[in-house]
Amino acid sequence: MSNRRDFIKTLGLSSAGLMMGLSASSKPTVIQLNGTGPSALALEINPFIVIEPNGKIILINPRPDMGQGSTQAVPSLLAEELEVRLDQVTIWQSDGKGKYGDQTSGGSSSVRALWKPIRQAGAAAREMLVKAAAKRWGVPESECYAKEAKVFHRPSGKSLTYGEVADDASKFEVPKNPVLKEAKDFKIVGKYAPRLDVPARVTGKAVFGIDVDVPGMVYAVMIHNPHLFGKVISIDDAEALKIKGVQKVLKCERPMPHRTAEAVAIIADNYWAALSAKKAVKVQWENGTMPQTLTTEAYFKKCADAATKEGLKGEESGDFAAAFAGAAKKVEALYETPFLAHAPMEPENAIAHVKEDGTAEVWAPIQGPDWALRDLAGYLKIKPEQIKINVALLGGAFGRKAYHDFLLEACFLSKEVKKPVKLVWTREDDITQGPYRPGMMARMQGGVDEKGNIIAYHHHPIGESIQFQVFKAPNDKPDDWICGELSKHEQKYEIPAFKVSFTHVSTEIPIVWWRSVYASNFGFSQEGFLDELIHTAGKDPLKARLEMMPDARFKKVLETLAEKAKWGEKLPAGHGKGIAVFKSFGSISACCVTVSKQGAGVKVEKVVSVIDCGHYVNPDNVKAQTEGNIVMGITAAVKKGITFTGGQSEQTNFHQYQVMRFNEMPAVEIHIVESGAEPGGVGEPGLPPVAPALANAVFAATGKRIRRLPFDLNTLG
Repeated sequence: MSNRRDFIKTLGLSSAGLMMGLSASSKPTVIQLNGTGPSALALEINPFIVIEPNGKIILINPRPDMGQGSTQAVPSLLAEELEVRLDQVTIWQSDGKGKYGDQTSGGSSSVRALWKPIRQAGAAAREMLVKAAAKRWGVPESECYAKEAKVFHRPSGKSLTYGEVADDASKFEVPKNPVLKEAKDFKIVGKYAPRLDVPARVTGKAVFGIDVDVPGMVYAVMIHNPHLFGKVISIDDAEALKIKGVQKVLKCERPMPHRTAEAVAIIADNYWAALSAKKAVKVQWENGTMPQTLTTEAYFKKCADAATKEGLKGEESGDFAAAFAGAAKKVEALYETPFLAHAPMEPENAIAHVKEDGTAEVWAPIQGPDWALRDLAGYLKIKPEQIKINVALLGGAFGRKAYHDFLLEACFLSKEVKKPVKLVWTREDDITQGPYRPGMMARMQGGVDEKGNIIAYHHHPIGESIQFQVFKAPNDKPDDWICGELSKHEQKYEIPAFKVSFTHVSTEIPIVWWRSVYASNFGFSQEGFLDELIHTAGKDPLKARLEMMPDARFKKVLETLAEKAKWGEKLPAGHGKGIAVFKSFGSISACCVTVSKQGAGVKVEKVVSVIDCGHYVNPDNVKAQTEGNIVMGITAAVKKGITFTGGQSEQTNFHQYQVMRFNEMPAVEIHIVESGAEPGGVGEPGLPPVAPALANAVFAATGKRIRRLPFDLNTLG
């Protein structure tokens, strides 16, 4: 396309306004709006800002909202630089097409990735609007300023709305280096503001994926093999087809990144009929050796065997072997974390319409429309431009809804029945089928010299790899996601001999990201084992960490934690405190947990969390996300994980796979360190320190060292 105006002309549009495209990797661009409005454009163009002639401001949001608040945070960045109130911004969701850049909500990356480009777009638009108003008035731009979607002339008091000057502004070149606000001048960013999306969510007006209906659709319910990968031998659907509304029972497939599973689907006029028929269908499966080989016990035994051998080296500074051999005191331990289900409150669901003309349209709560577009095009063997994706709000995800097996199932069924199909997984499907957070083991080794200095440290993660299973990376090298996260560069512990290695142990149990990914596994082993070394050295857990961490930001976080958690106070008998600190997703988070002995058990009394996430958008959202991390962190530590016996998950629903309840929630304090650093993540970094801080508190109160999750609080007193 020769220029941006020609591009818009090809769309056959007809109204005027100012539109600014933006991406994480390019400067803002401006094009003329000649269209029917953003409802048409949202599905065709790069992420953009639209100012309509009536003054309405629209942002195409490139990050789906799964509860983390992207529909609040992203427009806040725009509104700040554009000088508008947050309630003047309307959000349209991107659809995966074009040059939107990364559209996947994950890795706590939305604000981190969009911090500069979205602000640049807003600032550039503001400068152009001011320039247009000044030109119309015939006055210097320096005499004009923007405020609340208007441009004002300071000497005369005259004003024009953005809508009134948007068309003129669109004719100017985009400023190459728009002036961004200094943090001291922020009016929205970094300030408390109520989330404007919350009322619709709590009153039921918000439309989540599971709420979407389309004309002519039928419903589908799956019968998945409890052994995951067995084959369908026969289907007896005689009784199911007697149920009113049931149309068809058919064999189908569940495509996963590392293999495809066979399944059975019931197609019906309504969900209740499909669900009722599921109980009436009799499927005979051929499971081969799966019942004998697919067990978590066998998997962790392989991990333990691998722990006796040397892993692939990911990083080493100093000579660990020599330092460990010469240490006055040596400590070795195996740490273990279980497989975990994501269990979002909204189970997996999707509507797919694969049409006979070779096009397809889907409506689904997915974390990444760009990844979904890639996966759909590959699976259906059609071009991306033949696919239309409609992203609904997600009722939770935690990594699960970036894995598109359920979406591809819906496409398979739609192609078979030649209708739009609404597929809804049950809670049992969600929990028994995975994918899961990988269960992992870590071999830990450390040495202390005669003076009580920690001189040697080796962290050796062992287990299945997301890189290897999901992305088919070659396994002759260590998983650099794991090793990089545990590196001295990230964690900042200054230990003379420091080593990280990795051993891959494969499993057919499907895995994928879980909230905070590997940090939730290995924050536990890192901070639990360091407490062991510090205890062996006879030092205070907080002071010893400060001695080993010269980094100023880490020190500030730990010092703030010490102050807010009253680390030095004398505790009543039977009480204990534990701490942990971990950096992930660009943020540093530390946690102090207080527990008390209660008869034969231990009670979690209080959790104090401190986070340095650099610049942030809304402190209330930082605290809310950290509170959620504390809930999930404690749940992951003390509630039963996913276990496979006889080739199938022993957990099927919330009666077996439990989450924390209101009456189990301890008192919680969240404190934010105002470092002014580049933005870090918020949705996940508060989780990794929770389990190790809790385990360290249990040791302080009872003398019992926790190395394996989950553990039972009721038997630790």
